[in-house]
Amino acid sequence: MWNTPIQQIESNIFVKRDDLIPYSFGGNKARKGFLFFEEIDRGNYDCVITYGSSHSNHCRVISNMAAARGMECILIGPEEVSDLTYNSRFMELFGAKIITVPVEQVHDTIENTLEQLKKDGKNPYFIPGGGHGNIGTEAYVQCYEEIREYEMKNNVHFDYIFFASGTGTTHSGLVCGQIKNGDEREIIGISIARKNPRGRNVVIESIREYMPEAPENVIQEKTIFLDDYTGDGYGKESTEISDTIKDSMVKYGIPLDSTYTAKAFFGMKKHIEKEQIKDKNILFIHTGGTPLFFDDAEKMI
Repeated sequence: MWNTPIQQIESNIFVKRDDLIPYSFGGNKARKGFLFFEEIDRGNYDCVITYGSSHSNHCRVISNMAAARGMECILIGPEEVSDLTYNSRFMELFGAKIITVPVEQVHDTIENTLEQLKKDGKNPYFIPGGGHGNIGTEAYVQCYEEIREYEMKNNVHFDYIFFASGTGTTHSGLVCGQIKNGDEREIIGISIARKNPRGRNVVIESIREYMPEAPENVIQEKTIFLDDYTGDGYGKESTEISDTIKDSMVKYGIPLDSTYTAKAFFGMKKHIEKEQIKDKNILFIHTGGTPLFFDDAEKMI
């Protein structure tokens, strides 16, 4: 869909710059958002409701796309992660209604809000948190095809693909693309919050849902989910992550953030070192989050 550029930053390390998708600071949530709004635009919907924290790139993008259409947008998030961020500032700028509740009340709040909207005569469209579901998976099946196209045009093969694995559909889309094409490589999701087995199981469930014909042994073999680099959890920073953000900006001119991409980039580097991976071509998918980079930069400067 976008054919975002792939930038070589070291002799064998490349970065696919999905953060440069030209809409609302880009990222994987923009890829997914465009596909969700294709369905919304075809329907008779008059409001959008979704879930995410104040750090959520997904909520930023969805509220932007809704505002561009003059649609009401309701964001429901956990009060445990509701601090002020540049993403949350944009959500407010786009006129989204933000509801924060304790995390254990999120599900019921979503259901109650949808029910009330329908009683009020509205026709709401619900997008799962992070763009979860087959539409989100499809976005990264398409991305995988872009990667294969780059490989063919540039006579290169990526032996490893790394990225931040969150709600799971970026991960599942890439694995579905690999299974579809029968490619030999390792696709490694670096968890930014969830631990095994839950984190990996969510990815596997998404693959099964999108590609029910895929052999179970192949799904199990291809789904690599590392939970060694989550730190203190979602949205939590550390000295190692702060150093990763600074080094990436200084050395490569690439902004990373402590919630998503810096965790994944740090995890990738540690995994390469731990497994003594040498003489292999490695692709890191930058899944976006530029506004969050500025939150981190303010703390570092």
